[in-house]
Amino acid sequence: MLHALNPAARALGLSRGQGQADARAMVPHLLAQPADPAADARALTSLAEWAERWSPSVSLDLSPDGLEGLFLDVTGAAHLFGGETALLEGMRARLAEAGAPCRLALAPTPGAAWALARYGEGQTPIATEETLRGLLADLPVEALRVDDRTLNAARRFGLRRVGDLHVMPRAGLARRFREVDGVGLVRRLDQALGFVAEALTPLRPAPKYRAWEAWAEPLGDVAGVEARLPGLADRLAAALERDGRGATALTLTGFRTDGGTTRLSVRMGRPGRDVKIWLRLFREAGPGRLDLGFGLDALMLTADAAEPLAARQAVMAGEAEARQGEDLADLVDRLSARLGEDGVLTPAPVDSWIPERAERLVPALGRRPQTASADFGRRPVLLFDPPEPVEAIAELPDHAPARFTWRRVTRRVIRADGPERLSPEWWRPRSDGRRDRTRDYYRVEDEAGARYWMFREGQYGPDWTGPGDPRPAPSWWMHGVLP
Repeated sequence: MLHALNPAARALGLSRGQGQADARAMVPHLLAQPADPAADARALTSLAEWAERWSPSVSLDLSPDGLEGLFLDVTGAAHLFGGETALLEGMRARLAEAGAPCRLALAPTPGAAWALARYGEGQTPIATEETLRGLLADLPVEALRVDDRTLNAARRFGLRRVGDLHVMPRAGLARRFREVDGVGLVRRLDQALGFVAEALTPLRPAPKYRAWEAWAEPLGDVAGVEARLPGLADRLAAALERDGRGATALTLTGFRTDGGTTRLSVRMGRPGRDVKIWLRLFREAGPGRLDLGFGLDALMLTADAAEPLAARQAVMAGEAEARQGEDLADLVDRLSARLGEDGVLTPAPVDSWIPERAERLVPALGRRPQTASADFGRRPVLLFDPPEPVEAIAELPDHAPARFTWRRVTRRVIRADGPERLSPEWWRPRSDGRRDRTRDYYRVEDEAGARYWMFREGQYGPDWTGPGDPRPAPSWWMHGVLP
């Protein structure tokens, strides 16, 4: 089946949905390529992202039969582009430069704009509340986005133009088309006239806070982007300050002349609106990562996430600790911007009493520093992975070692504390297939004052009865060094 046609093919009388064999019978020299609907959808999505230069609310229109397009909500934005007429002309010129021919219309309702853009040839592409009804009257019924069954039924009754429906009572119209979804026909008509609201789903949630700037000549180097970023940041910070909010995520979007977009995002662990901090984070993230293509003709800075920002008292008890926490959060923000969020990690507790399973590394951005737990100082900060074997001499059954050899050096124990017994987690099998056994942990100190954290895996008695026991004997392991 023919999926799409160029102007030359349409001029020869071919149409979408026509069989390829029939098309080749009409045009023997027809050239055809396999259709790629997935690529078409990606291209339409990219075009929607690029169209955010005109509106923060852009929705995809996935109408069938080659009628797909975009809905842009430009309410309150037309004056930024010189008025409605200038807005449409600017859109048409920009899209033509990007190689995307288009049909445009502007109306108070999505349904009316859709109908005028696709079927309003020769009509004014701008409709107002006063002219909307008259502009729609001359359009065919298919401009209301009804299904084929409803359309065929309407034609059988002589209803070919939208104006033919204006004079008919709503109840009678619905009753006449009840077998072919007449309620849908009435609803589409009311949506186009603005009697019934039509909800659109934007491609991305519209940012509440944004600042943007456009130029007549393309911006072709990173230095130009860096020079204009402070002005955008000042305007965005002023908008946040008016509402008493701070940003925790920012995105700098560049709109390229070739129809593409390029983005650079930074995140912060706590809300703020300090422009100096924002600029420092963007420098750390690297504006050089922006793909400028043949140049940018617009830049937009948005606050993707904003939270209430409470004022902080300037002088108070514990001010030094508070500033230290802020400095640490700023350091994490800068390192995350430069290295990526997955490059700056911090331990987070996990519900397990086995030491090597008791925590995992997660991105540090946005996490509060953990307060010292009751085990702070009793366990090493870093653990050996895996634990290292130790040869130990200890009094049976549960005494601490009196002497041990680790890394081929024998040490005599002068002080010891323990045991701290940890039972195995039988519901979590080991990756090497071995069975976990009970661990007895000891903190020991040798003659040189060095302190170690070691454990005995297995127990004497019920776990091991002697040399003839087929089960492995209890063994000693070094798990970390204490400060």
